[in-house]
Amino acid sequence: MTQEQPIIVGLDIGTTKIAAIAGRKNEFGKLEILGFGLANSNGVQHGMVLNIDQTIKAIETALKNCYESNPGLEINEVYVGIAGHHIKSLQTRGDIVRRSTEDEIKQFEIDQLIADQYKTYIPAGDQIIDVIPQEYTVDNIQNISDPIGYTGVKVGANFHIITGDRNAIRNINRSVEKAGLKVKDLMLQPLASSAAVMSEQDIEAGIAILDIGGGTTDLAVFYEGILKHTAVIPFGGENITNDIKLGLGVLKTQAELMKVQYGSALSDAAQANAFIKIPGLRGLPSREISVKNLASIIQARMSEILAFVTFHLKQVGLDNKMLNGGIVLTGGGSQLKHLIQLTEYATGLNARIGYPNEHLATNHIAELQKPMYATCIGLILKGYNVYENNYNRLHPEEKRPLIRPKNSAAENDDAVVVEAVPMKGRKTLSDFMNSIKDGLIDLFKEEDDKQLL
Repeated sequence: MTQEQPIIVGLDIGTTKIAAIAGRKNEFGKLEILGFGLANSNGVQHGMVLNIDQTIKAIETALKNCYESNPGLEINEVYVGIAGHHIKSLQTRGDIVRRSTEDEIKQFEIDQLIADQYKTYIPAGDQIIDVIPQEYTVDNIQNISDPIGYTGVKVGANFHIITGDRNAIRNINRSVEKAGLKVKDLMLQPLASSAAVMSEQDIEAGIAILDIGGGTTDLAVFYEGILKHTAVIPFGGENITNDIKLGLGVLKTQAELMKVQYGSALSDAAQANAFIKIPGLRGLPSREISVKNLASIIQARMSEILAFVTFHLKQVGLDNKMLNGGIVLTGGGSQLKHLIQLTEYATGLNARIGYPNEHLATNHIAELQKPMYATCIGLILKGYNVYENNYNRLHPEEKRPLIRPKNSAAENDDAVVVEAVPMKGRKTLSDFMNSIKDGLIDLFKEEDDKQLL
């Protein structure tokens, strides 16, 4: 099939930065980056849009920079990430009794089972963002990844339900729409980051993805191929910067510079006799800051964040022996020196840095290899997942080839050929992406929103 793949744009509205990345898949299923724009984020705190006007200007700047990187681009709609400490999750169970027990289970029955979960009681002012099936059961058969084609009297599933504050969601929509764009869909940021840095082997082994952003730290936990837990921890890189500013009595810009250039997450690893010289203000003498004191401040805040991670893992019954894939650190905050060692010490799990380059074509912009762009790359992958699913529904007779043929020239020598149809009972990365509801944004459209300019 020769139909050209569409260009899909991810928009990451973060506390410290707003990134817009445009990408298109090549014949090997890898993302070719066609445009990249970055802007300082104003109006966003802890992942939530608090000042719409400032956020609009920042989005427009990111778009302008994206167009400058590729003047031929045309961007009308975007996939947007959502985070913030208002995000919560809960587990539910749902079942339906089938009318035609002799017939095979059809897609509309699964759709009904999922739709029923949107009636789950949640606190006033909150909104269900997503309902993600974990594993299905048909009568007494358990741990089914895809029940379509089975026969039985009752079909049910365990669900992971993600909720958020309705006003926070509406503010994101308004900011993007007033910047002249259509929100194609929303996706929880830790799930986007997970899709960008996680492999098929990771989701099977059991893994925790920790995305350390500017205002929040996002957690997604997978076990036995299932999304077991998500959480948004209300601390991030900005909190570390503010701690340094207050603890050492320096300007915020100086605190950020010291954190990036000299910071360490382990005070024991910092040199005791090393000092940073910073200029004095308005003619005052320059000052010397101890590198060890700087590391102690960073370690204290990072240890607090990792204590939350340990709490969440225990909450879902996953001790340090059960996640064979360990913890994958991503996001801008993951680049702190010695953070891997602190994470392993605090959690008892193996740790590594997660880079989004696994899904990128070989000629990508070097800057985009950084973990801070994992969310944005994941949003593009989500967009392609929606596009390919819709295409396959419209053209069931000719499935779009998502993976190169076995006899074609590989872009990478170690590229893996994956079967188009996964084996029953085995969860894959594609299954995880498919479990995230398509068309989420429609849930938040209200009549009064349509009248906004």
